[in-house]
Amino acid sequence: MPTQQRQFSFLSLIRRTSASALLCLFTLNAFPQAHSAASTPPAGVKERVCKDRVVPQLVDVTKKSGITFRHLSAPEKKYIVESMSGGVIVIDYDRDGWPDIYFTNAPTVDMALKGEKAHGALYHNNHDGTFTDVTDKAGIATPCFAMGGAVGDYNNDGWPDLYVTCLGGNVLYKNNGNGTFTDVTKQAGVADGRWSAGAAFGDYDGDGFVDLMVTNYVDFKLSDLPAFGSKPTCKYRGIDVQCGPRGLKGAGDALFHNNGDGTFTDVSKAAGVDDPNGYYGLGVIWSDFNNTGRPDIYVADDSTPNFLYKNDGKGKFTEIGLESGTAVSNDGSEQGSMGVAIGDYNHTGRFSLYVTNFVDENNALYQNQGDYNFSEVSYDAGVGLPTLPYVKWGDAFVDLDNDGWEDLIAVNGQVYPQVDSLPSGARYRQPKNLFMNERNGNFCDAAQQAGPALIEPRVSRGLAVADFDNDGNVDVVISDIDGSPMLLHNSGVPGNHWVSFELAGTKSNRLALGARVTLTAAGMTQTDEVRSGGSYLSQSDLRLHFGLASAAKIDSVEIRWPSGAVDKLTNLPADHFYSILEGSGVVDRAKTQPAKP
Repeated sequence: MPTQQRQFSFLSLIRRTSASALLCLFTLNAFPQAHSAASTPPAGVKERVCKDRVVPQLVDVTKKSGITFRHLSAPEKKYIVESMSGGVIVIDYDRDGWPDIYFTNAPTVDMALKGEKAHGALYHNNHDGTFTDVTDKAGIATPCFAMGGAVGDYNNDGWPDLYVTCLGGNVLYKNNGNGTFTDVTKQAGVADGRWSAGAAFGDYDGDGFVDLMVTNYVDFKLSDLPAFGSKPTCKYRGIDVQCGPRGLKGAGDALFHNNGDGTFTDVSKAAGVDDPNGYYGLGVIWSDFNNTGRPDIYVADDSTPNFLYKNDGKGKFTEIGLESGTAVSNDGSEQGSMGVAIGDYNHTGRFSLYVTNFVDENNALYQNQGDYNFSEVSYDAGVGLPTLPYVKWGDAFVDLDNDGWEDLIAVNGQVYPQVDSLPSGARYRQPKNLFMNERNGNFCDAAQQAGPALIEPRVSRGLAVADFDNDGNVDVVISDIDGSPMLLHNSGVPGNHWVSFELAGTKSNRLALGARVTLTAAGMTQTDEVRSGGSYLSQSDLRLHFGLASAAKIDSVEIRWPSGAVDKLTNLPADHFYSILEGSGVVDRAKTQPAKP
């Protein structure tokens, strides 16, 4: 969604200004004209197209896979809520080692006012490149006016549960372990009731039970929506469009503490993460940004500064977005942020951030310098300039070619169908972005080289990654708000090795959310972390995948569990999936054979 006007010119000024003074500045500039000012790239910046390297092909296999889901659509998108849905959630709900897929869905406003519902879809992975719709059997067809969701085993019974974010009341589905789910929202106390967007589970206090962070977007009721084009903030480049988020009240955020007995307590205000000023919260993720052993929280806010909540321990957080350099752009401007990806793309052992933003704003790559200090390096790294023409949503760090260096992928699509009438060339349907890691801190643009699927104009929202066919190459699933999703099969790069880890906690939470894995092979060290949520309204596979390039053996693996325990493994063969139980060693699941796409 649009930032609509640049706010500040000097990031150094922001970092020297007190929090109270900054709040006054943002409040005074709260409702500018409803058009976004273009981000001006630094002088001399040029697009860096990939050369002299093999780019893996991402092939659209949706039809072959048997996935027939279509997201409902109001063609004119007269209301903001009709532009924001479209999450996709990877969940191995039956624990067979093959990732399954859940697509959220939302009705139009007219449907909702009539009490009509939209059907989401759960697809079971058949182990052969195809999927079967099991939604009705699972009992999760119509949870709500759905946005997105996240996966977490809230009761530590070994079965991953599903949390769905909604307009007007979220839903927690308990996994019964027999292919069905039960709505336990009321007894668990996590309905919220506002317009929720992002969600992520994480054990912030280390008690072995996962807590739940939920971002909320705009505070309004379907019966009281602002009329299409009715205000100055309901215009875009001179044409009438949907209203919001500017001019509408923000909804605040929520943190639910897991009590360990199947219930949660709202501790948002006490923990310091309730967002009392009502920013427009969308993407959210937990990550240990400073290697303290405690997960922090990052929130991507639309048209308002982003939040980085430092975990101080003892149930308290301190908001350090501005001080850390992750709240705004490099020139100090708040942006229309939607999705968030985390990865150690430059092998420093520190997790950096990639945040997707609105049209005419570059996606922001915040490089982690350590000690909660980040630098926005988007243009220098080559991932800023190609993103300017698009409205950007779901994203992920993912090693698509198994060379041991994480690449970046992001999906795009406008919010205003009306832009097709503009003479400027702006279009509602847009291609995707793919950046391959050049192993030197920079990326090259490979969107035109990875096959026709990425350059096909679509209106995409959610994105998740998983090795759906267990062939050692990570695939991509994308949810479009107008029409069918895309399942992209990754053909990989011949000769490169890989390894995948599925972790299970004993003293730690069962899904090992927050566990940190450091791997060394052939002199190259990589680090990753098990995370819930992230991207835009989406959830990727909880298994950790590492490309190994030419290394056929892993020299060492260190796992730091959320409990603080550390397990160390050595001399593991590559090209395997490993299941690891905290404190108990390794179970080799399989050396898989490629499935036919």
